[in-house]
Amino acid sequence: MSSSLPADPAAARSLTGVVTHLRASLAGEDEWLRPARSAIVFVIDGLGRSNLAARSGHARFLAGAMTKKDIARTVFPSTTAAALTSLLTGVDPGMHGIVGYRLRIPGTDEAPNQLKGWESHGLDPLTWQRAEPLFASESRAGRPCFVVTKSEYENTGFTEATLRGAAFIAADDLDERIERAAEAAARHSGALVYLYAPELDSLGHRYGWESDEWSAGLERVDAAAQRLSQLIAPRTGVVITADHGMVDVPRHRHLLLRDGDGLTDGVRVIGGEPRMLHLYAEPGEAAAVHAAWLAAESGRSWVLTRDEAVQAGLFGPTDPEVRPRIGDVLVAARAGIAYYDDRARDKRPQRMVGQHGSITAEERIVPLIRLGAYAG
Repeated sequence: MSSSLPADPAAARSLTGVVTHLRASLAGEDEWLRPARSAIVFVIDGLGRSNLAARSGHARFLAGAMTKKDIARTVFPSTTAAALTSLLTGVDPGMHGIVGYRLRIPGTDEAPNQLKGWESHGLDPLTWQRAEPLFASESRAGRPCFVVTKSEYENTGFTEATLRGAAFIAADDLDERIERAAEAAARHSGALVYLYAPELDSLGHRYGWESDEWSAGLERVDAAAQRLSQLIAPRTGVVITADHGMVDVPRHRHLLLRDGDGLTDGVRVIGGEPRMLHLYAEPGEAAAVHAAWLAAESGRSWVLTRDEAVQAGLFGPTDPEVRPRIGDVLVAARAGIAYYDDRARDKRPQRMVGQHGSITAEERIVPLIRLGAYAG
């Protein structure tokens, strides 16, 4: 099964190692990035390499700064919770444990959202996310560390799990975030700054990345990136990247799961997200679930058992404690489709147009653009 999985571009670096490279560059010891006085990693949520290339006319600064080799491969699944955790810990999902958007808590039927479900489901940020954040170790060693993002993310479980140790700078306006990030990097020698922009991803989910609304949002993000390049102090390095790309899935391409369709038989909990399902089987039913999905969906999705996914290295090295969080069967969309459990009362997720989570190049390959001290 693993031999049928798509290969990543040879030039693509791992998103997981980006902050580690920034940290090494501050000591003048990195093989990829030039030495820098301070460093900023600017994450534009939802901006895939193919999305940017297709709309380059709306992002002349970013497109002009990006070469063919300026790409990274995000993690599997290609979802925000998993990708940002890998970026901010320097380890793969199979080690930090955030292996999807919605994950079953082993021994329960609960599958909380890994971005917003920490408080509601009692997830401990210090233990459920199993790796120490890079900002925690760096700040403990005396490095000034900052996170510049929207105020709504302050004091959340996900922020604590991935960014503890960094000073939180809240700014709801993107232009203000740009200014505050540049200021923090300039004021503090050796600073490591995480700058986050979720606006484009939100527009993509609501309208689709091929919409006029998304293109307008890309223009705003492009202007912000150019402004950042103008504001940074000398010897400040900037890397601009993303957590995942996006594909549009119109409503008529939704596959709705219902009782009696043969695909919900033997499935106890459905986790993951519409383009990458974690199927948690009833005891003793995993093989039957895998067989049913393989027969019905292998023409348009990759259908793997947990063991196949782990052996293929999709989650990176996988700790035994993390394995039970992974579905017994994984269904990663290859075609332009999305799976929804139509038995759920809340139908609002079915309004979503732009989606991600699978391992297509459109979802997994993201920009990796260098500015300032890192340019060239």
